[in-house]
Amino acid sequence: QVQLVESGGGLVHPGGSLNLSCSASGSNFDDHQKAWYRVAPGKNRELVAVITRSGQTHYGDFVGGRFTISRDNAKNTVTLHMNNLKPEDTTVYYCNDVQDWGQGTQVTVAS
Repeated sequence: QVQLVESGGGLVHPGGSLNLSCSASGSNFDDHQKAWYRVAPGKNRELVAVITRSGQTHYGDFVGGRFTISRDNAKNTVTLHMNNLKPEDTTVYYCNDVQDWGQGTQVTVAS
């Protein structure tokens, strides 16, 4: 089992940027792909970004080139760099490692 702890959420103006970080412990970090998901109220869970063991990445269609996922296997961290944030990006973001989830971090985009 992997323990995941997210950080870096907060309030930002439209067009602004945030960096979300996910720290992992409890297992071999580089064994699995890592992902970020988000869940907006009343909506289904959305895949934001995923990064494989080899570093290949995939993004949800709504990202449109605004976000970048990266991983540092030496530091057991996964980072989501988010640029040009929009009000519709407001929700809770979760770090994922196969069947393990973090507690989530709130991102709010508002004027």
